[in-house]
Parts: sequence; C-alpha cells; structure tokens
Amino acid sequence: GDAGFAGRSFAAEIAAARWESGHSHTREAGGGGRLPGTRLTSIPRPAPAEGSPRGHSARGAALQGREVDGSARLQPSCPGEHVQPRAPLDSVAAGLPSPPGRAPALLCNHCPLFILFPVHLSTKPATERKPTWVVKMPMELTQSRIQKIWLPHDNHPALPRRSCGPQLTNSPTVIVMVGLPARGKTYISKKLTRYLNWIGVPTKVFNVGEYRREAVKHYSSYDFFRPDNEEGMNVRKQCALAALRDVKLYLSEEGGQIAVFDATNTTRERRGMVLNFAKENGFKVFFIESVCNDPSVVATNVMEVKLSSPDYRDCNSTDAMEDFMKRINCYQASYQPLDPDNYDRDVSLIKVIDVGRRFLVNRVQDHIQSRIVYYLMNIHVQPRTIYLCRHGESEFNLKGKIGGDSGLSNRGKKFAIALNKFVEEQNLKDLKIWTSQLKRTIQTAEALKLPYEQWKALNEIDAGVCEEMTYEEIKEKHPEEFALRDQDKYYYRYPSGESYQDLVQRLEPVIMELERQENVLVICHQAVMRCLLAYFLDKSAAEMPYLKCPLHTVLKLTPVAYGCRVESICLNVEAVNTHRDQTEEAKKGPNPLMRRNSVTPLASPEPTKKPRINSFDEHVASSSAVLPVCMPQEVPTQLPGQNSSLARRGAREQPMLPF
Repeated sequence: GDAGFAGRSFAAEIAAARWESGHSHTREAGGGGRLPGTRLTSIPRPAPAEGSPRGHSARGAALQGREVDGSARLQPSCPGEHVQPRAPLDSVAAGLPSPPGRAPALLCNHCPLFILFPVHLSTKPATERKPTWVVKMPMELTQSRIQKIWLPHDNHPALPRRSCGPQLTNSPTVIVMVGLPARGKTYISKKLTRYLNWIGVPTKVFNVGEYRREAVKHYSSYDFFRPDNEEGMNVRKQCALAALRDVKLYLSEEGGQIAVFDATNTTRERRGMVLNFAKENGFKVFFIESVCNDPSVVATNVMEVKLSSPDYRDCNSTDAMEDFMKRINCYQASYQPLDPDNYDRDVSLIKVIDVGRRFLVNRVQDHIQSRIVYYLMNIHVQPRTIYLCRHGESEFNLKGKIGGDSGLSNRGKKFAIALNKFVEEQNLKDLKIWTSQLKRTIQTAEALKLPYEQWKALNEIDAGVCEEMTYEEIKEKHPEEFALRDQDKYYYRYPSGESYQDLVQRLEPVIMELERQENVLVICHQAVMRCLLAYFLDKSAAEMPYLKCPLHTVLKLTPVAYGCRVESICLNVEAVNTHRDQTEEAKKGPNPLMRRNSVTPLASPEPTKKPRINSFDEHVASSSAVLPVCMPQEVPTQLPGQNSSLARRGAREQPMLPF
C-alpha cells in the first residue's frame, strides 16, 4: 500500500497528480507523507459508484483518495499543510456527489483546489462512527474572455465564488481621536474618513457625542460634563461602550476596515479601555491627538461649528459661547495628553499641534497608518476656493468619440474666451491653473493668458483598445466589453486601458496638492473631474462614474466646516451632452460577469503599452511569426508650470491649433 508514496511528501504527490473524474475513490494509505497533525489508516477501496467516470489516471486515483482518521486531535488539514477549513459547503449545490452517510464538504481557506469532507465507511452505529477525511482535487482552471473560474473536470456546476473588494489593510484598525472640545477632532475625523473611503478603504466615523444626544434628549448645561457629576459620567461611559460595540460590529461583520472613534478620550483610563477593547478583538489602534493653544483659533471654531450644534438649538450665541467655554474647562481639569516619550512610548500616534504648524509621530506600524500621517500633514484649514471645469468642447466631442487628443471646436474656443472673462471677474489673488497634457485642455488654458502647470496625472481615463471610438462602435466591435462596463463602471477596466479605480490611484497626488494649495483652477476631463468631485463631495464608488460634469460649466468648491459647498456656474456657451446615465439592468444588481483582472489596480496610465491577446477563442498557431520590437521615441521633458504649444500623446507631438 506504500508504493508511490514512500520518501515523498503527500503535498508534493498531490500537486503532481491530476485527477480527471468528479467522484472520489479510496486506496490503501501507508506511512509515507502524512497530513500534518493526523495519522493515516489503511482502508480497503470500495467499489466505485455506479456511473462514475473511470478515465482518470492511475496516479490520480491513487492520490486523490488518501484518507485521514477523524480521531486525530488536530483539525483536518489540506495537502498544502493549512488548517482551519472553511465553513461547510453544500456538496449537492456545488455539483459534487453526496453519497449516503457523507457529511457536507469543507473548503480550505487557502487552497481553492482542494476539498476535504468526512465519509463514514464503518458498519458501526452512527453515534459510534468517526469521520474519515478524504482529500480531492476535483477542479481545473477554466478561462473565458469573461471569467476565470475553477470548474470540475466532469462538467459539474462550478463552486460558487466569493466576491470581495480590495483589502488595503492587513487587520482592522481603530483610529482614536484625542483632545479637548473645539480642537478640530470631528473635522479631522470626517475629512480623513472621506479620504480613506475615496481611496477604497471602507471607513466609518463613530461620534460618541451623537450617542450621548440620543441617550439624553435634552441638554441643559455644562453641569452634565462636570467631573463630580456621577450620573453624567456614567451616561457618557455607557455611550462610549455602545459606540465601541458598534465599532466591533462594523469591523467584524459589516466589511469595515477602519473605524474612527470620535470622542475626547482625554484620560488615560478611557484610552486604556479602548486599547483593551482592541486587544480583545484583534484590532490595531492609532491615536490622533489635536492640540491647539491659540485662543483665537478655539474661539473661531466654537463660533463657526459648536454654536450650531443641536445642544444649543434654543440658545442665543452669547449664552451658548459662555456655556461651551465652561464645558471645555470641565475637560481641562482631567486632561492627560498623550506622552510619547514615557507613558505612551509604545503606542502608535500622531499629535497635530496648532492646526498643522507642527507634528509629532510615534511608532507608525503599517502602510495605512503611514498614509494617514501623510494625509494629515498635507491638509490645512485656511479659506480657499477650488474651481473645476472641463476643457472646451472638442472635435471628438462633436463626433461622439471617446479619448484621443483632438483640438477644440469653434464652440470650445468660445468657451475658452468666456472662461477668461469669468476668471478676471473673480479677481482671485495668486490663482494657480492646472491642466492635463492633452491638447484640448492646453488650448483652453492658453486663452486665459496666465501661467499654468501641466499634470500628466490629469489626463483623461485611458480607454485602451476603445480609444477614438464612439459608443456605437464599441458596442459593435467589443460587445462583451460594452456590457461589462455598463454593469460595473467603477471597477471595469478597458482592455489595455484603465478603470475608474485606477484613475483614483493616479489622482491621489493631485488631491494631496489640492489640499496644500489655496485658490486653484483645474481644467481637466470628464472622468477626472468626476473623481475629484467625488472626493470633495464624499461620493461612493458606485455614484462616482455617473456624476454630472457638463461641458462649458464651472464648479466652484468652497470647503466648509464638515464638508464642501458647491456652486454650478454655466458660462452660456452651447455644447454637446456627453453624459451617459446608468442603465436599468445595471441598477438591478452587481455584475455577474466581472473579469477578475478588471478589478486589479495594476493598470499603467502610460500611453505606450505592451501588446495583449484580447481573445481566448481564436486559435493561435504555435509557429506564429515573431513580432518586431517597437521602441517609442524619446519625449522631451518639460518642467511643471512651463507653458507649451505642443500637446503630447504617447510619442507623437502635434502642434496646437491656433484660435
């Protein structure tokens, strides 16, 4: 019974075998190559089930039936030496045989190739039976233009696939805000949450003040926050515990990756409670403390934000200001700041001092914490205005074509002149103008007669093989791609092109620079403008590709306390409508035909791409001709801010059309 097994690991034998039937058989198993943490037993091979395919190889038949006695103390393991199989799978629903006496199948968490399920071959009563684990390799990788999926060899229905978004954190993280009232904690919480959601990290704010207002319907005065008010202290603690319970639910069961615990957390006792909670549940903790010693900044924050709080709905501004300052004094008496040099030296934290004048960072543990630090060091609260607009109408807009590098139409040139007049009327000091490196945005900016900077990151989304086509042509030549994009426009990636998800990653440096700037006018493209607008308006990935950004319209964005105010200004120059609404079929549910590579954020925005086979249905001869190697021409570099009369598209240079 040991032939073929001695001296080789069982995992290696399994990997070398290829099983060609959809049913399991057994054979005698010897001592060579045991499953980790188990012992092998020799069990006679039963007769194959009636109708079972018999075309499998001898080696495959020998290996796929290795059995493991269920009396082993450890949990059953797969041949890849992994433990903890997944939850039971209905073998009938999965298209697998389910003889009498067999328990439901189990899938390994790490090896989608292998199935482990217990079978009972004993004649003993059911109560005395011990399950025996059978290892099978029933599936092979089958790929089409639409899907990549594991299918059984005997054409049984495929195992159901689990769909999930990208995991940008290796474990859930709780961000804990620290600081006295009116120090900008909620401002930081909401702004950071908006950024993390925009880059694809599911994040949610849990504001303990909202829990308190729900528990105490009517706020009387600052006496509720006095440290000697035991009833008030107990209510506040219970509210914090309720918020932490919701944090656990969000991170453990609702798919969240980051939770922001927005409260004062001014004492070491309260912060210790949060640390213990995170340790018990396996969450990481990152503290953000906002420190502000400038009385004028605190007073401004109280006037702009706190006096409009529901706590002071029926109070005049003078009484509300006096009460809130007394509330701050109640917290001040017991405030224990974070101490990264001594008490909190082992804690991951960042201290934001005087609204970003200075930062203190301690023990950043992972990638997501470093991105949080990076973001917080780029934002500011100074008043400013951001203007977003698309280029003037282009020749390709008139023809209904997407992408390309066409120049402005006559109406597009009129818009550029109208935009110049609009900018002059705004009378903005030190206005910066940003464009893409495509001809239509540069022509629009040239009419302003002001310095401008070209950003390659602001180029329109790369449509790959669909560049310079109309939607009708795409539907005719690439019907599968047309249908896939309609079903999930955010994650869909054009063949040899980009998706909206790729575009968000490309635009992250632009967002960081926008946060650092004051007054900026960004002249860009429809998909780019949608991504930028989604960031400032906190729109979801599902909403982003359908935001309306019409031609010849300027959007004026003014950051306010907890969001952004938007004004739409039409410059009264006619243009074609390039907006496409979401189809009714796409509104009904998620995309059932998603290509796996369409959600992988690895597309390059470079215009010169490697050739790619777009069809698996066409026969490719083994003796195909060798393709010549194409070396792109070298494109001269250009410093940011330097005007240019040439627009670049790949390695080509075309002169800008004059007005």
